[in-house]
Amino acid sequence: MIQLAGAAKHFGGRTLFSNTDLLIPDRARVGVVGANGSGKTTLLRILAGVEPLDEGKVLQNKDQTLGYLPQEGLRMAGRSLLDECRSVFAGLMAIEREIHELEGQLEHTDDLGLFERYSDLQHQFQIAGGPSLEAKIGTILSGLAFLPSDLNRQCEEFSGGWQMRIALAKLLLQEPRVLLLDEPTNHLDLETRNWLEEYLNRYPYACLLVSHDRYFLDAVVDRIVDLALSKVTLYTGNYTSFLRQKEDRLVQIRAAYANQKERREQLEVFINRFRYTATKASQVQSRIKEMERMELIEVPPHEETIHFSFPQPKPSGRRVLELRKASKHYGSKRVFDDLDLVLDRGDRIGLIGQNGAGKSTLLRLLSGTEAPDTGERIVGHQVTLDFFAQDQYKVLDENARILDDLTSVSPTLMVPQLRTLLGSFLFHGDDVFKRIGVLSGGERNRYALARMLLRPANCLLLDEPTNHLDLQAKEVLLEALRQYTGTVIFVSHDRAFIDGLANKIIHVTPAETGGGVELYPGNYEEYRYHAGLQADGTRAAAPQAAAAPSAAPPSAPKARINPQRQQALKKAVSALEAEIATVEEEVKALEAALADEATFRDAQLSQTTLARYKTQSDRRAALYTEWEEKTASLAAL
Repeated sequence: MIQLAGAAKHFGGRTLFSNTDLLIPDRARVGVVGANGSGKTTLLRILAGVEPLDEGKVLQNKDQTLGYLPQEGLRMAGRSLLDECRSVFAGLMAIEREIHELEGQLEHTDDLGLFERYSDLQHQFQIAGGPSLEAKIGTILSGLAFLPSDLNRQCEEFSGGWQMRIALAKLLLQEPRVLLLDEPTNHLDLETRNWLEEYLNRYPYACLLVSHDRYFLDAVVDRIVDLALSKVTLYTGNYTSFLRQKEDRLVQIRAAYANQKERREQLEVFINRFRYTATKASQVQSRIKEMERMELIEVPPHEETIHFSFPQPKPSGRRVLELRKASKHYGSKRVFDDLDLVLDRGDRIGLIGQNGAGKSTLLRLLSGTEAPDTGERIVGHQVTLDFFAQDQYKVLDENARILDDLTSVSPTLMVPQLRTLLGSFLFHGDDVFKRIGVLSGGERNRYALARMLLRPANCLLLDEPTNHLDLQAKEVLLEALRQYTGTVIFVSHDRAFIDGLANKIIHVTPAETGGGVELYPGNYEEYRYHAGLQADGTRAAAPQAAAAPSAAPPSAPKARINPQRQQALKKAVSALEAEIATVEEEVKALEAALADEATFRDAQLSQTTLARYKTQSDRRAALYTEWEEKTASLAAL
């Protein structure tokens, strides 16, 4: 449980919230939403104890543990990935080291005190989950898409996005009583988001998260904290339920305001009419007091719904882009070999796949930003391209002012229309007069996206266009792309955005598993059905690669599973589970024997029992390792 009591926070001369009471019970799943700048990150930092309140208190249980994941800025170095994760369990690791030290001593002594200490440590290690620690670390790292080969890599070798995954892994391993996550899905691909969604749904304690991913909020949270108009309001339900409740609440407030306004007008008329009539004096005073007792109802300002439409482009030919026998390597890293791909007019194709699989590389090949090492790229008849890269801001004129630059791109639109577009991408008021050079990286990318929307290209290639956009801006972009008559190929890790736009999905597979593309009809939800994805995102069956998306896709892609291998793995896993259970029972019996005073008094028996215990403990660890490898192989089929 964590609670705000009488809380207030002011920032830059503005009140984010005041006189706020908020209770987050155990096991609650809370989504924190609000416009950019409303104070979502600040609220999490306050709850985490990183930032103080200006007024009020943060209350929590004495034994409460908190874990906070910021949006960015964390960096680990000096240890391997596995050792960094093990560092979460420093106390448990110290117990394990002492156990090993005592094992060496106990082989040559019959000291009763050492045997008692050893027994106590074994009990502590068992209760704290020591025997399953390596399996727990492996499960978390695998879920966050780390490979077995990553375990011994030094943390400093990982890029910023993977650094944040390491930080998230450490938090999940700690299992704090209150988990505070600020945009946890920012650096995750879709399949990893699916895994995190399932993990958080099973998380045994409270979780508060800030996210601009509507699907993720709907799937995970059961409460919404809304920061708006300097107030904090708690709603029960997921994000979609919150939107309905908020609208219903606004309707009720407006109705109550209208009724109160009408009543006040009636009272004022009576008071003004009979103020100086002696026979009505008591009635006048009664109505004056009624007006004074009234708590004035404030109506939140109407939130304007922003709409934007692309200038519709001239149509292209039926075939828009084609790659024939294209390959792309970066040094020794192989991304694609003999890739055949055809894109047709009107396609809205979402590219998905693990981070590093080659989605951005494929977009660069299609856009002509990079040429294939072998093979060819063919552009269709009357095709005009526009490519939005993740680092699109680098091509902007840093000395230009935002509004001036946008006017130069679209001189036919009036300034109010341009300012409306900029407002939907979070540039308000005097922001439009800022020079591009003073904007942050995220702000520049937002502006570059808004700028691109004004160009009448008939084929758009978009690499993570929803990054740095809040929920409202995403809806603006999504609606504009729905109305757009051209062709769209895009990379996104936002489920709601993909489901709302894509009519085809291309799954890009990493080079380690063949390196290629697989085409599926429909949006992401339909892709999951056709690909046979399980609820946790693991693949039950991989379909045949589609060489040419222009061809009619099969209604049920054929699987590439080896039934004999699958059956053999299932039998192996079952046999390992049975053997692990047997070994676990023997280890428990040996632990009980080592805790028995009679064992301590017989030096030969104690040494024999200890030796047997070490053998079976090592056997248990080996069995768990083999079980993890077999289950991972089975899940990958």
